[in-house]
Amino acid sequence: MFSKACQHGIKAVIYIATQSLEGNRVKIGDVSENTGTPEAFTAKILGTLNKYDIVRSVKGPYGGFEIDVNRMKQLNVSDIVFAIDGDSIYNGCALGLSECNPMEPCPMHENFVKVRGRLKTMLQTTTIYDLATKLKSGISILIR
Repeated sequence: MFSKACQHGIKAVIYIATQSLEGNRVKIGDVSENTGTPEAFTAKILGTLNKYDIVRSVKGPYGGFEIDVNRMKQLNVSDIVFAIDGDSIYNGCALGLSECNPMEPCPMHENFVKVRGRLKTMLQTTTIYDLATKLKSGISILIR
């Protein structure tokens, strides 16, 4: 459903948020290790997320990545998805047809429109803070 970059971006943001809740900044290697993502790929993703103001990069010996607690309460998963994958998840055809719409629907169009609507609502209402607190409490995991 999400691209690999988007999956890794979501995991990276959740991990950075958990560390930020404790007042810690994290280095790229730490994010990579705790999300199971190659370091170079992590760096590229975090660069994109920094550009979209999802994470903040602080330079220097005490630098790293962080997310302000108030910001993580405003950020939702759809912000990350949009930054990395754009809005194609909300607009694309379930079967990958170049043109699929109500006037010329694919066989799955009507059902997929409903699923996309529910997915969009879920992504827009799930905050990074919610996900970070679930991870910190042990309710969820990022890597296996």
